[in-house]
Amino acid sequence: MAAAGGLRRGLLLAVPWRWRCSPRRGAAGCLPAGQVRAAFLRFFEERHGHRRLPSAPVRPRGDPRLLFVNAGMNQFKPIFLGTVHPRSELAQHRRVVNSQKCVRAGGKHNDLEDVGRDTYHHTFFEMLGNWSFGDYFKEEACSMAWELLTEVYEIPKDRLYVTYFAGDSSLGLSADEECRDVWLCLGVPASHVLPFPLKDNFWEMGDTGPCGPCTEIHYDHVGGGRNAAALVNQGSPDVVEIWNLVFMQYSREVEGNLLPLPQHHVDTGMGLERLVTVLQNKRSNYDTDLFTPILDAIHKGCGGPRYQGLVGDADVGRVNMAYRVVADHVRALCVCITDGIYPGFSGAELVLRRILRRAVRFCSEVLHAPPGLLASLVPTVVEVLGDAYPELTKNADQIMDVINENEAAFLSSLERGRRIIERTVQQMEPSTNFPAEVAWSLYGNLGFPLDLIDLMLEEKGISLDSAAFNELALEGAKRKAGGPQAGQLDDTNTHLDVHSLAQLQSNNVPATDDSPKYAYTVGQHGQYEFSPCQATVLMLYRDQSLQKEVGAGQRCGVILDRTNFYAEQGGQASDQGYMIHLGQQDILFPVESVRLCGGYVIHEVTAVETLHAGDQVQLFVDEAQRLACMTNHTATHLLNFALRHVLGDNTEQRGSHVTAERLRFDFDTKGPVTVEQLQQVEQVVQDVIKRNEVVHTAEVPLMLARRVQGLRAVDEGYPDPVRIVSLGVPVESVLTCDSEAAMQTSVELCCGTHLLQTGAMEDLAIISERQLVKGISRVIAVTGRQAKQAREAGQCLAMEVDSVSLRMKERSTSIPEMQNLSKEVGQLTKMVASTPMPQWQRKELQTILKVLQRTANTAVKKLEMQQAEEKAQSVLAKHCNQPVIVDTVPADSLSILMKVVNQLCDKSPGTSVLLLSPQASGEVLCACQVSKNCLPVFSAADWAVAVCTQMEGKAGGSPVVAKGSGNAKGMQGALTAALEFAQSKLLK
Repeated sequence: MAAAGGLRRGLLLAVPWRWRCSPRRGAAGCLPAGQVRAAFLRFFEERHGHRRLPSAPVRPRGDPRLLFVNAGMNQFKPIFLGTVHPRSELAQHRRVVNSQKCVRAGGKHNDLEDVGRDTYHHTFFEMLGNWSFGDYFKEEACSMAWELLTEVYEIPKDRLYVTYFAGDSSLGLSADEECRDVWLCLGVPASHVLPFPLKDNFWEMGDTGPCGPCTEIHYDHVGGGRNAAALVNQGSPDVVEIWNLVFMQYSREVEGNLLPLPQHHVDTGMGLERLVTVLQNKRSNYDTDLFTPILDAIHKGCGGPRYQGLVGDADVGRVNMAYRVVADHVRALCVCITDGIYPGFSGAELVLRRILRRAVRFCSEVLHAPPGLLASLVPTVVEVLGDAYPELTKNADQIMDVINENEAAFLSSLERGRRIIERTVQQMEPSTNFPAEVAWSLYGNLGFPLDLIDLMLEEKGISLDSAAFNELALEGAKRKAGGPQAGQLDDTNTHLDVHSLAQLQSNNVPATDDSPKYAYTVGQHGQYEFSPCQATVLMLYRDQSLQKEVGAGQRCGVILDRTNFYAEQGGQASDQGYMIHLGQQDILFPVESVRLCGGYVIHEVTAVETLHAGDQVQLFVDEAQRLACMTNHTATHLLNFALRHVLGDNTEQRGSHVTAERLRFDFDTKGPVTVEQLQQVEQVVQDVIKRNEVVHTAEVPLMLARRVQGLRAVDEGYPDPVRIVSLGVPVESVLTCDSEAAMQTSVELCCGTHLLQTGAMEDLAIISERQLVKGISRVIAVTGRQAKQAREAGQCLAMEVDSVSLRMKERSTSIPEMQNLSKEVGQLTKMVASTPMPQWQRKELQTILKVLQRTANTAVKKLEMQQAEEKAQSVLAKHCNQPVIVDTVPADSLSILMKVVNQLCDKSPGTSVLLLSPQASGEVLCACQVSKNCLPVFSAADWAVAVCTQMEGKAGGSPVVAKGSGNAKGMQGALTAALEFAQSKLLK
């Protein structure tokens, strides 16, 4: 105890600290959060020899199943799964400690909707953790945790309760008495050591993989000498879990059974926010110094009432909820933006966009703060967290710029959305649901998260017509996922019939001027800017007839005199977006698809209110979707050029399709594209991207365009004049007589929309290549962030394959180990086949995995044969020259047992053999073979059925060989029955 006291004093001086922090004292003398974090790290690093690691970024690397890093153990998964590369730095770790940045918003672990409603949910939090990888286990882990909490942090022991796994009979798992005894030996009273079932105290990484019992440490906020054991794990705010220690000692197999792990690991996690709440004698995380500086900055910025910590009905006007939302969300925004996640339109980026917009709305509508408040909080967040995470300090200006840009865009949409909801509610009949088409328009066109729509309606006591909304969402998903035919689910409103087309022409209705679709520029900060377009409704089209009026709630085609929407053609998907009545910003008409028919551009629209011919409207394209299509269309041209460059000039395009998500390209080929050729094609594309070539466009007479040497796609029907798209070379240069400039770059006839410079593409990865039919191949590629993620996924899988390969070379003599390696190769093979990754890398890994699978299967068979031969020799020596052998043999599987039986019968051809093998699970395996001399009187199938029935099991097979299984309780009777059955048959 004296040594422990010296340790504590040494730690206190080393930080340096001079404190005695008891939860029973006031906050004034308590340890600041930064020192709580530092104490944890120094305790494990200096006192217990752990290696201190920095936090991993919150963007998961190479794990497509995760949106964000949501636990401290994420970066160590390869160690737990046994897939870590033996020569990697990760594989050298034995004891590790860190403070990990975590985000739980979106996906399985989603706390977003709860943030602000109470005083303890967060999107971003810090997880303090210590790990052992095959080093120490339960005794040391519990001892360290107890020492830190009670001697360093000086938490009163009588306030702490520990739980352990109570066992589970269905899994054949007994109670974790080892853990219980460790706590008792550490002096924890028996009344404070509590057993809990599987759902509370057994941790699993997933449906399969490492798992094990855990022990949790809970803290009683009330204390006072009471026994609070009855409140542990009951959801009481008075008794909360502060630390979870997981003991990974099993692996759950695909079949559901648990096998012991060859190495035991420890994974612990303690939320810093909750720990600081305890040490600073608070009941709310938001009352600690992790949040109070931010709350003070919010008060200073909005000038309203101070934060009082109120919740529920006591929080009139939800002012306190707004404080919590903004304080939490600005922390998450700072960390995510620093780690390379920006507000966007899919995946983690979409979740971060929702977080930002939720924070902006509470700033604007509840706190009545001026624009810019959210970004003004960034320096305070940096002040609170910057010492622990210096990358925040480095990126503070960038974080503020990103927040300000996104806030300005959303405030504009928010105001418009609020007016739309107000106007719609005023026009609704009492006791009716809010119209789904209006909500869908807000969601799809203004980027309103559905929860914000629900919240706004909830404030007015109105419900959304959820069934109708879900139907619209389903239609939208089908349209988005279905490719070129997606918009044709119901094309009667966008495909002009011949009679209507003739009527328009006879009435001299002018064709639509769609040149504004090319009216976009690059702004000061490199962002694309798309101007809205003012137009007049010329005619409406519904149910295959031209109409001058369409009522609210109906879907129709709208023909305009001009448009900035791109109609589906040339393989590029149509634009989406919305239109508004000129001067009425609060009525949005969603544009779901756009078609070109006989020179008329038809916009498929759901009429939110009555539309008339002659109405003046303003058009807004979905900028994110348009930009993604532009990126992928320019990438398609570049890919076409690269394929010809690598495979030869005879490579001709056979088709393409461009969407916001990906691009597809079909082309002539003499055979499958090799790994080397795929790599070369990607390299050609990346070289042009790096050069940031200008994309030149011009309309020229078709006859002149046909003279361009090397021009692609001149056999299709094109209008005259025709549009030329040239990458890096001005159109005037490629038109010059005898110019070969078009042979050195991509020059195509194209009506599509394109980037202005290639650098905005960032990257291109070919994620699929296959032959459609003999002579025609199809590639699928992604660009930008998706390409980067595909490369990261490929690198991670390559490391896992390399790891398996190295472990395979060690040539284990253990059959279970080789079987596990074989299973691992099978699982990797499936992952490599299904994960978006560079196709050249997929082909490489698939080749390696095929060899590994053969090697593993051969090794397993060889080891099984060796083991079977040894066991057969032993049994044969025991039962020399017997016509019937009935015995028990230890065997790891039915396959091995059957091989032992086969070997015995091969070595002693006149002998009939039945062997039983009891398993640790309580099951008994059965295998038998009957000598051909005994047929047809003696049948192996009948023999196995008779024996397994004695063990309440089942069996089956042929007259010569059979197998089955049963229960160990009946094994002795089964052995007797086996001998009696054989004797009864052989005596006949």
